[in-house]
Amino acid sequence: MVRERRELPVVAAGAEVMPFEVLPYDEVVAHDTVWGEHSHPFHELLWNERGASTAVVGARVWTVTPALGLWMPAGTLHSGSAVAGTWFRATFFAYHAAPSMSDTPVAVEVTPLLRLLLERLGDARLSPASRATTEAVVLDVLEPSPRGLLVHAPTSALLRPIARALDEDPGDQRTLTDWATELGVSARTISRAFTAETGTSFARWVAAVRAHHAVALLSRGWEVETVAEEVGYRSASAFGAAFRRTTGLTPGTFRTA
Repeated sequence: MVRERRELPVVAAGAEVMPFEVLPYDEVVAHDTVWGEHSHPFHELLWNERGASTAVVGARVWTVTPALGLWMPAGTLHSGSAVAGTWFRATFFAYHAAPSMSDTPVAVEVTPLLRLLLERLGDARLSPASRATTEAVVLDVLEPSPRGLLVHAPTSALLRPIARALDEDPGDQRTLTDWATELGVSARTISRAFTAETGTSFARWVAAVRAHHAVALLSRGWEVETVAEEVGYRSASAFGAAFRRTTGLTPGTFRTA
């Protein structure tokens, strides 16, 4: 399988004068693609027309989809990946022309209104006045969403085997007790380490990892029942309930025909 790696520069926020205020960009990636760590002098709104991709900042991994985008402030060091066939979209906001709605990366719900506005900015026939009006409305409707698909990846030597196992097989059924036995420590030790490194419990972290993988499969058109089995749930209803608790959305939100 062909895998493409792209390297981009690290540029400080506002270090370059942009010849635009708001600029849309889109691309369908032909191969599985990885972007190495980089940063932009402008703010960036990442979202997808089709498929799911990931954006990584430190130990935080976001899933970007047609329903949930990600605001990346200028100067933020990040990397990313997308599978072949993903149609990703990005909207660039000049640092000095558009204030950042957040100092850190934050999820953005791609509502029908926001989508229409962003698509309109891609129309080369827009008059300067119409473009300025549309850009102003985009900035007005942009707001953080609490529904971000975010996983904090543990990096300690203790938790790394667990993170690796769940990444390779999100349906892994080993419990906290099972891992404690396998790693030769107490369940309390692992529990405390998860809270310290990820800010959440082992069970909630596992649910988040499974949701992260599920979205990628759903966006490729997999049936909900098949995805449920793949990520470790006994039934579609159990998967749906866990998915809604984790994301605030239903699996069907992310499924493409």
